[in-house]
Amino acid sequence: MAESRKNARRQRKESQQKQRQLHWLIGAGMAIVLTMVIYFTWQEITIGSPTSAIAAADPAIGPESAPVEIVEYADFGCTACRAWHNAGIREQIIATFGEQVRFVWKDFPVITPQSPQAAKAGHCAAAQGKFWEFHDLVYEQFAGLGVDALRGYATRVELDQAAFDQCLDQRAMRAKVQANDQEARRLGLRGTPGFAINGRPLPAPPSFDQLAALIQQELAQN
Repeated sequence: MAESRKNARRQRKESQQKQRQLHWLIGAGMAIVLTMVIYFTWQEITIGSPTSAIAAADPAIGPESAPVEIVEYADFGCTACRAWHNAGIREQIIATFGEQVRFVWKDFPVITPQSPQAAKAGHCAAAQGKFWEFHDLVYEQFAGLGVDALRGYATRVELDQAAFDQCLDQRAMRAKVQANDQEARRLGLRGTPGFAINGRPLPAPPSFDQLAALIQQELAQN
């Protein structure tokens, strides 16, 4: 009988120990989950949410009040985009029409597997106020779109390298790029560079004379 009571006490003690261990494990698990929630919430607040990134202004040249807005949907890996840029058409249009026109860049990263990452890199440069410097360097001294190449461009335009590297990993920038891509597809654009003038898509990349004529038509209507 004494042995039986002893065994019962031992079993109760073991049961209590197991319950304490179970409670400790549950508490530790909840603490880990809570820590992860706090961490990822902090990331969303300090690094930026997808919604806020999508709402951020696209890189642009010219006043928001300009009567003519020209949007270029382009890809950093696109040779035709590079050729259009290097032809200097944008600069000629600005020199001719001044503050009557506004150029806006939007992503349409469909040419190479690295294009979406390069598009993100462009927005990371924009976050440091140097999108157009980054844009011009990529098109004028193209050295690929791998991560090392993107970091090299960032260094050459004197970006904060640590901030740039961190930015490349943000899902917020990915959401921004995807939103621009979807907009280009809704307009029915089928290649790069694609263009829209005051929201109306153009059938092909315009020459200077073609774009100037279209701008004059828009100005006459306004």
